[in-house]
Amino acid sequence: MTTTNPLAAALAAAEDGPPRRYVITGGPSSAKDDLIERIHAAHIPCMREEPGREIYRKHREHLGRHLRREDRRDYSLEVLEAFVAEYTAHTSGIRFYNRGIPDGYGWEGFFGLKPTTELETATRRHRYDAIFVLDPLDTFEDPDDIVWAKDREIRRVHELIVQGYYDAGYEPVFVAPDAADARLDFICANLRLPKPSRGAR
Repeated sequence: MTTTNPLAAALAAAEDGPPRRYVITGGPSSAKDDLIERIHAAHIPCMREEPGREIYRKHREHLGRHLRREDRRDYSLEVLEAFVAEYTAHTSGIRFYNRGIPDGYGWEGFFGLKPTTELETATRRHRYDAIFVLDPLDTFEDPDDIVWAKDREIRRVHELIVQGYYDAGYEPVFVAPDAADARLDFICANLRLPKPSRGAR
């Protein structure tokens, strides 16, 4: 299909090629949701909401309270299953992911738990092409974030997530705090894709 939109043309050209999977991650208060919305607005294939949030709400409703450390195993395994399903469903072209499988290392570490065998196996089997880590901002973006990390813990969560990706054999690309448009331009430039801000919306 002929198009004058450089980004759309690049996405169309990659559509029938091998799968290319790119993760957007970071600790609480990283404005990840804003960037994910911008990715969707640019018509780039992308997960919308990370599976962990909806699964967390489901477990919380079932328990009648927020999850505690002893609840984390069942929750984490269900989240992992959702991430693996999302990964395997994508078979061609470019797709961004709202967090990735190795995020589990960071969250398990934050709650003082060792990674499960299932997480380690999935991390070896299902590899992403690039990891983009959003540096934290100063405000929470989701009320549930407060359950996981108070102000003094934001940096710790972020560091554990980053370390999890290093431990999984990745070299993350760090995305500085900025407006969502600028962050997406930076990511696209890193991937040698046309920048959405340059007439590609």
